[in-house]
Amino acid sequence: MSVNTGYRVPDTEYSQQPDSVELAKQARWWKSAYVHIPFCARRCPYCDFAVVAADEAGGLDMERYVDALVAEIGMECDPSDVHAVNFGGGTPTRLHPDDLTRIVETIDLRFGIADGAEISIEANPEDWTRAFGRDLRSIGFNRVSFGIQSFDPEVLEALGRVHSPRNAVEAFTAARSAGFSSINIDLMYGTPEETDDSWRRTVERAIALEPDHLSAYALTVEGGTALSRAVLAGAPGPDFDVQADRYEHVDEVARSAGLVRYEVSNWARPGHACRYNLSTWMMGDFSAFGTGAHDHRDGVRARNIRRLDAYLEQVEAGTRPRSGSECLDKFESERERFMVGLRLAAGVLPGSIGGPFMTSDEGRRLVDARVIAVRNDRIVVLRPLLTDLVARSVLSVSPGDC
Repeated sequence: MSVNTGYRVPDTEYSQQPDSVELAKQARWWKSAYVHIPFCARRCPYCDFAVVAADEAGGLDMERYVDALVAEIGMECDPSDVHAVNFGGGTPTRLHPDDLTRIVETIDLRFGIADGAEISIEANPEDWTRAFGRDLRSIGFNRVSFGIQSFDPEVLEALGRVHSPRNAVEAFTAARSAGFSSINIDLMYGTPEETDDSWRRTVERAIALEPDHLSAYALTVEGGTALSRAVLAGAPGPDFDVQADRYEHVDEVARSAGLVRYEVSNWARPGHACRYNLSTWMMGDFSAFGTGAHDHRDGVRARNIRRLDAYLEQVEAGTRPRSGSECLDKFESERERFMVGLRLAAGVLPGSIGGPFMTSDEGRRLVDARVIAVRNDRIVVLRPLLTDLVARSVLSVSPGDC
């Protein structure tokens, strides 16, 4: 399959340093599509995403779901060329390559996938084979993100993961041999079973594979998950101070290996920043399909029905499976742009909110504490671990302040 609409994304847009201001500016105008695949072999104890395990109702109804996705994509109004397509989940690699082909071809027919676009898929190591990787490359996928999480067997067991460290290495190697031009490793830190030594070994093994991109996230206890129920019953939860130490370690090692931090939890080599993520962080337009998917088009945010059975029934009845939408007013849109943009190492343009925020009592306190600063006319968070704190502080700015 060849996806080529005749529109070429300039190579210069993607070859720059991941944390460059120019790249962030360009990402604002990229358009993207997200496809949610909810199926998983099993439900991880920490997961609160819209997923369905194989032993749950509808957990094996993949063909019907793909039919619904194709139908929903056809309902999109006013489509235009997309520069990035991201398959997330769930576990997208639970689908057969033929089903993935149908979805990609439908997006190309409905939207047009720009020549040189990023087509990315999330994968579990245990699902990956050399043949599967070759099939995905023939479809047009050029980026894969492996949910490895850890190279410590005890930590993997605690996280409910079924792959082994060896599976992870074999999957990465197979993807590289299949010709994937960009490979990401997802890590998770802060599991109580994790030690300083095991985290160091995990980071070392990840870096030794020479990934093009690295993501590292703190384990979070989300309400309604098996993990949250266990913690409420007395099981140990994540230690925030320990997680801060884990973050600082992976940041140091990643930078030493030539990976550039361009967002709070993401590092990449030049030319390998995730285009889909950059676009969403810059408030670009993106369409989203599947259960629980959220999209943003022309200042309107919309979300899909989360329950699989309800989603299928709605699409099969011929209507868009929305559970709600909201049109952001000028202030809300500007505030969201500013708050999300703070996550980028390149920083964010002040706009109408940045000035009032920086001169507010809270803003001045953060400046004096060297948590935020103005660099190249952009507001930058100097201490990434405090990004969420800074973002919450922005909520103190009201429309009357701007």
